[in-house]
Amino acid sequence: MRMTQSVAGPAAMDLNLLVALDVLLEEESVQGAARRLHLSEPAMSRTLGRIRKALGDPVLVRAGRRMVPTPRALAVRAEVSAVVERAWALFAPAEGTDLRTVTRTLTILGHDAIAAAHGPALYARAAAEAPGVRIRFLGESHVDTPFLREGTADLEVGVIDTAAPEVHREHLCDDRMMGVVRAGHPLLEGELTPERFALEADHLIVSRRGKLHGPVDAALAELGLRRRVVGTVGSLPSSLFVLRDTDLVGLNTAWGLPLAQSLGLVSFEVPLPLPPLLLGMAWHPRHDVDPAHVWLRAAVRDLVRRRSR
Repeated sequence: MRMTQSVAGPAAMDLNLLVALDVLLEEESVQGAARRLHLSEPAMSRTLGRIRKALGDPVLVRAGRRMVPTPRALAVRAEVSAVVERAWALFAPAEGTDLRTVTRTLTILGHDAIAAAHGPALYARAAAEAPGVRIRFLGESHVDTPFLREGTADLEVGVIDTAAPEVHREHLCDDRMMGVVRAGHPLLEGELTPERFALEADHLIVSRRGKLHGPVDAALAELGLRRRVVGTVGSLPSSLFVLRDTDLVGLNTAWGLPLAQSLGLVSFEVPLPLPPLLLGMAWHPRHDVDPAHVWLRAAVRDLVRRRSR
């Protein structure tokens, strides 16, 4: 469908340029955008030229073998995506959208264990229910950035700590921290007390910001105890490989237990009163009624809650 808008002025704005711009900023590639929109590369290049002229900005510029968006393009990316989504929703049939005909890329932001634990089932569900939807997982950053507002991510999953007032949040389930060590670790023999947990082994922390302390340390301090943390790694899966080949003690989430088990690691209850982990998801309200996003939220909700039982 070709959409145009009549405006008072020297030229009419072709809304198809917004569709093309949205795809170009997703793909960051003329070739990729051409393939998505079923155009030739020369036609896509001409469309990019029209977009550049309309915006008065290069939009995408060459950086080595890649193309990267300009600051202006990054600034308008979220709004372009929102306008395109609203336009498709406006012109969609009243009875709803057939997800099998939708072609979209949806991005999930979260701890990389989210992708490891839920990725296989989510990709299988997409193949069966929405084969044109591509799902992209982004790992958590060590800096706080408004990914949802800027449109870098469509959905955040995990322990939601964003304070942005416009973000919608939904609680999914409560999780808990578990200890994890290699098979045959000395801590697995006999009764595990807080003293043994703190003093008889060195500890490894998972922290995307490199923090050397956490809730476990606060709970130990209440008992007058202190553990020895020898370092941090940025992701849970990488920590599990370290734990497999050392005598270090680490932590895992309950829903991440299959990851540890696949490496032959043993999980155990931490002998401390630790606060629960409140797992949820968050999204920008511009996606509230978008059919593809509604499907994504339903799929994530089902998978996370099913794993937590």
